This record gives sequence, structure tokens and C-alpha cells, in this order.
Amino acid sequence: MLFNSYVFIFVFLPIVLGGFYIIGQRSHQFASVWLAAASLFFYGWWDSRFVGLLLASIAFNYCAGYVITLWSERSKRQQKWLLGLAIAVNLALLAYFKYANFFVSNLAALTGTTLSIGEVLLPLGISFYTFTQIAFLVDTYQGKVKEYRFIHYTLFITYFPHLIAGPVLHHKEMMPQFARPTTCQLNWDNIATGLTIFLFGLGKKVLIADKLAEYATPVFHAVAQGGQPMLLESWIGVLAYTMQLYFDFSAYSDMAIGISLLFNVQLPINFNSPYKSTSIIEFWRRWHMTLSRFLRDYLYIPLGGNQNGAASRYLNLMITMLLGGLWHGAGWTFVIWGGLHGCYLLINHAWRATQVKLGWANPGRLATFAGGVLTFLAVVVGWVFFRADSASSAVNLLQGMAGLNGISLAPELAVSKLGNSLAALGTQFQGAMPLTELNPRKAFNIILVAMLIAFCMPNVQEIVQTPAAERKGLLRYLAWRPNWAYASVLLIVTYFVLANLHRQSEFLYFQF
Repeated sequence: MLFNSYVFIFVFLPIVLGGFYIIGQRSHQFASVWLAAASLFFYGWWDSRFVGLLLASIAFNYCAGYVITLWSERSKRQQKWLLGLAIAVNLALLAYFKYANFFVSNLAALTGTTLSIGEVLLPLGISFYTFTQIAFLVDTYQGKVKEYRFIHYTLFITYFPHLIAGPVLHHKEMMPQFARPTTCQLNWDNIATGLTIFLFGLGKKVLIADKLAEYATPVFHAVAQGGQPMLLESWIGVLAYTMQLYFDFSAYSDMAIGISLLFNVQLPINFNSPYKSTSIIEFWRRWHMTLSRFLRDYLYIPLGGNQNGAASRYLNLMITMLLGGLWHGAGWTFVIWGGLHGCYLLINHAWRATQVKLGWANPGRLATFAGGVLTFLAVVVGWVFFRADSASSAVNLLQGMAGLNGISLAPELAVSKLGNSLAALGTQFQGAMPLTELNPRKAFNIILVAMLIAFCMPNVQEIVQTPAAERKGLLRYLAWRPNWAYASVLLIVTYFVLANLHRQSEFLYFQF
């Protein structure tokens, strides 16, 4: 079930929300049961066959965590062995469903055989709920888990606002909220704030991200079919995808936070205007923040972090980013994307160390601006591999962006005197697809609007949840207030969203 669907907005959400508060007036425990059951129904709407897999995973990890706690009085060695076994089972499950086809196809190519295990269907959200439960097991081993009610644990894993595409949650930040008696009591401030955040997120998805997809998808598809993209269409496709992914993921993050607030539960912020970053280090503190936190706490630090010198630190960073790339998808393009960001981080950390040695720790405005431009371009190059169907397609697009495949111009110029002169110099007028199909003018207009919003405007969380005392710049005028002016804005957004809601599309992070 999609957040951006009629059935979710007008049927599922009102029924679940109303039932939660009606039941909660009589029993907090039954309200939790209701919400957990609704979350399982939400998950099963996609494919009911995998509800059993999800429940089996929950039961196994709950029991493993409970036994790890019971063994706290025994030797640490026994706890560690059980922790290792439980994590191995989780990773084996993830490896089979997400990577089995990838490994088998690569092994077949390497050995020249025709190995096949058939097509393994990827269960929706398995990457997210697997990582969430691994974090729970490690926190249990470290003595950070204090609450073990099974229904609350089930709700913690299945909670539908985050189940499909994150954020990756910590047990300690969610369980106290589920256990709080006031969670089942209607809070009109949270209802108003949650609806506002949800509607703004829905607007970003339907009115911006899905519109950008109309220009990104045709270019990447044409290149996957063997087309040779030229300068203009390459930049249109790549920038459209860069902004589509930004607004698609930020829309889901906002909608998840907004929906959760309706139930008086605060999800962690997972997206904080990452394209405003002036370094790759800052980018990863703003993009998919809970995944970055997970990779840092449960992979980078256990590997040794920065405790054993610069060389070890850089190696641990590269391993973390390669595995982070592979987590996003079973393909070499994701490994390359992770490796690219690993290299970016190594260069960034080395440059910062050099700045400190040379006394350049406080760069001026020009240097900061240049850092922002360079960071954005580096991220854009990475997204080419992230989106492309193969490494060769990604390289083809990058060549097009560099103008190595020719400079694509408006078709009407081809029959003009200027066009004849440019043709004599080697200029071509047709690339991977007709520019009349791509409509460069409209494409650049929507891309420009999207970039202005991403780079110049405060994000939804800043607009809605920044305390009055901290509002500066545009926030002083755009900050959300429960008044008629904002109600009118939300009604306008709602009108345009509903008018376009029939063109439903999945969120991009559903694929991971």
C-alpha cells in the first residue's frame, strides 16, 4: 500500500487512526495490538506471502534478544556466541532474498556455466527490518534494552510509517513512546502538525518528484537500450534524477514523520537538506541519517573506526561505504557507487587534515561555496551509477555529460544556416532520443524550480518544527502557524495533489 494512494489516505489511515484512539480509551495494550495488526495488514497488502516471513523474523529475533538478556549473568562469551549466531541468521536471510540471484549470476559468468536458482522475489522492506533487528540484538548485548513486551517489540518492527523504507530505528528511542500512556490520548497539536508535514511531503512526491521522473526515466531507459546520449539530454536526465531522488526520498521521510505524529509517536529525522552540504562528510550527516548512524555504530566503529591510525581509518571507511552501497542493491553499480563515496570521504578527511596542518581551518565564503558546488557535482556523478542499469550505461552517460558523445541541440536548428555551419564542425542534432520527446525547455524549468527549493528554501521539518526563538531568515516568514493563511496553503496543496493522485508511483527507496 502506498502513502500516495486513495485507499491509504481515505480508507486505511482514517480507520486505523480512529480505531487506535477509540480502543486506546479502554486499553493501551489492545491499542498497541490494533496498531501492530494494522501494520501487518499494511505490509500484507503488497504480498501476503511474506507476512509469515516477517513474523518469523520478529519471533526469532525477539527470542534471541530475550535469551541474550537471560544470559547476562553468565559468561560474556556465551552471549557473544548467541549474538553472532543471531546476526548470522539475519544476514543469511537477507543474503538469500536480496543477493542470491546476484551471486549466482556472477558465479555463472565467472565459471562459464549456466547456474540458476530461479528468480528470488525480494520481500518489501527486508533491508530495513533486518537492520533494525540487528541493531536491537547488539543493543541487547550491550545492556541498552530495558523493555521486552512482545507486542511492543512487534509494533516496533512492523510500525507501518517506517516499515517499508525507513528510518532505521533504535529500540531505545521507540519503546518508551509505545509504552507511554498518553500515546493513546488524542493530541490535537500533534494531529495538526502531523497532517501538515504529511501533506507537504505528499505534495513533494506527487507534484515534484513524479514530474521529474517524466524527464529522468526516458533518458536512462534510452541509454539502457544502447542510445548514445549527448550533452543536453545527458544533463537533463541526470539532473532530473538527482532532484527526483531528493524529493522522492525527502517526501517519504516527511510523510512517515507526519503519519507517526498522528499516533503521538516521534520518528527520528532521516533527511536534512543534504544538497546544501559543503562537503561529502556533511552530506552523509544529512542524507539517510539513520542508515548513516547504523553503519557508523554497527559497522565502522566495530571495525575499529579511527582508533588505529589514519590508514586503518581509511580502510574502515572504504569497507563501510562498499557494504553500504551493496546494501542499497544487488548490483555492481551500487558497489561502484559505494566505492565512489568511500573515495570521496577519504579525500575529504585527508583534505581536512591538511587544512588543519596549514592553518586553513576556517575557509571563507568563496571556499565554502566552491566546496558546496564540488560536493553537489560529486554526488551527481555518484547518482549516475546509482540509477544506471549497468556500469557501461553509467560511463556512457558520463561521457555524454562531458560532451564526448556530441552536443545535442534543438532539432529546428538543424535546417538553419547556423545548423549547417555547426554540422560542418561536427555538431550533431540527434542523440539517444529525440529532443522533441524530451522537451528541454520544460525539463530545465522543472529542474530549476526543484533546485531552487532544495538549495534556497528551508525544508519541511524546519518550517514546521523549528522553535519560534530559532527562526531566522526565510523561516521568520515561512514558519508554520495554525492560522487561516496556512490552512489556505494546505487546501491549495491538497487540491493539486488530489487532482494528480491518479498517477501513482512507488517511492524509489522501496527498491532497496
